[in-house]
Amino acid sequence: MAWTKKDPAQLTINPFTLIGKDWFLLSAGTPEDYNTMTCSWGALGELWGEPSVTAYVRSSRHTFGYLEKNGLFTVSVFPEGYRKALAFCGSHSGRDCDKAAETGLEPVGIDGTVTFAQARLVLVCEKVYAQDLSEALMTPEVRGTFYGSDAMHRMYIGRILAAYERT
Repeated sequence: MAWTKKDPAQLTINPFTLIGKDWFLLSAGTPEDYNTMTCSWGALGELWGEPSVTAYVRSSRHTFGYLEKNGLFTVSVFPEGYRKALAFCGSHSGRDCDKAAETGLEPVGIDGTVTFAQARLVLVCEKVYAQDLSEALMTPEVRGTFYGSDAMHRMYIGRILAAYERT
C-alpha cells in the first residue's frame, strides 16, 4: 500500500474522533534524528485562509525541543491495531528509549520531516505560531485537574502543507 497526496480540504475525517478517540503521533525531526509523542488534544480547521493543525506540548516533553528547533512537523494517524504502540509512545520518553524499536514503528522521511510507514493518514505541517498557554484561560478546576505542579502546554499552530492517505 502507498500514500496518496490529497488536498486537505478533501479529507473526510471527523476531527473529534481523529484527535480525541483515535489519537495521533506528533513528530518532528528527520528519520535519523527525531522524536514523537502521542497526542489526544488538538484541533483541525482553517486559520489565515489555510488548513491548519493545533497541537499542545508540555515543555517537559522530549518532543518539545524537536518542535522548537524544526520548522516542520507531522501529525500521523494509525489504524486501530496500533493502539498499543501509540499508548507506549505517549507514556515513555524518547530520552530513555527508542520508541520505534520498542513498538515496531518504522520512521520514514516525508517532505523534509518524519512520519511512520504504518500511518494511515499523515499531515505535513509548517510551524507558523507557538505560544505558551496562560492560566488566565482556565478555571481553577481545569488547572488542578490537568496541571497541578506540571508545566503548562505550549500551543503550536501548523499550516498543513500536504495530506497523505493510505491507499
